[in-house]
Amino acid sequence: MQRPGPFSTLYGRVLAPLPGRAGGAASGGGGSSWGLPGSHVQLPGRAQSGTRGSAASTSTSGRDSSSVCSAPSTMSKAEEAKKLAGRAAVENHVRNNQVLGIGSGSTIVHAVQRIGMFLACLLDYMIMGAFFCLLQARQLILQYGLTLSDLDRHPEIDLAIDGADEVDADLNLIKGGGGCLTQEKIVAGYASRFIVIADFRKDSKNLGDQWHKGIPIEVIPMAYVPVSRAVSQKFGGVVELRMAVNKAGPVVTDNGNFILDWKFDRVHKWSEVNIAIKMIPGVVDTGLFINMAERVYFGMQDGSVNMREKPFC
Repeated sequence: MQRPGPFSTLYGRVLAPLPGRAGGAASGGGGSSWGLPGSHVQLPGRAQSGTRGSAASTSTSGRDSSSVCSAPSTMSKAEEAKKLAGRAAVENHVRNNQVLGIGSGSTIVHAVQRIGMFLACLLDYMIMGAFFCLLQARQLILQYGLTLSDLDRHPEIDLAIDGADEVDADLNLIKGGGGCLTQEKIVAGYASRFIVIADFRKDSKNLGDQWHKGIPIEVIPMAYVPVSRAVSQKFGGVVELRMAVNKAGPVVTDNGNFILDWKFDRVHKWSEVNIAIKMIPGVVDTGLFINMAERVYFGMQDGSVNMREKPFC
């Protein structure tokens, strides 16, 4: 298996049995669904079963009595909501023979686990690819039998799934709370479709209503002071260098850069602000994802999933 590159690490399209599973070569013949309601991923060699629901639904029940290999959940309301959102996105959008872009963070864990659960239960082969950003996602994906690739081999991504720190009424996002905003934006930007999964706490009318840690800005280390001054002078608010928790010094991204957190003090025209900040010398990218998300799935406290999609003008 080719070792992933140091910058945009992804997982690529694979045709292989799961680790430790017996079986012959996967057939390219008639596909079938995962065999669970709402699922559209096709696996070779299984009779197709019916599906329920569609991506156009605005609410999906979170209690599926027919789920296979599910275990009783003791997770918190927020974690349960993340799990519901991840499951809805996977079942409504993931299909066989796709190249998938996978972001990072706690919500993505549930989406990858959902894919892996189907694979483990069905004891079958699957043609799939997936991209990842952080080591956590890499380990999780390898755990479920998918191999790693990179943008050199897969420059076109069929579907990207990622979380968000906050989503506004226009589906603009703040991302980068975990420090991986640039690589996540690259993956989302090269995907034909970008789907976001989040829990109910991330749903806001305006950016900043729920998320108070600011908009992350990745910067070249030598420029963090002048960039901080430029942002605060042009747009107000306070800009802080993000400091590490378990080590001395600032947070360093996978790209070897620093993260600034801009705590803005008013609602802006985010498209204009995003472009203006990116034009400041020393800025690599921002955690503003503008006009990128096609749909957002919110796991709710009552066990349902609310879907919002960007209106077509």
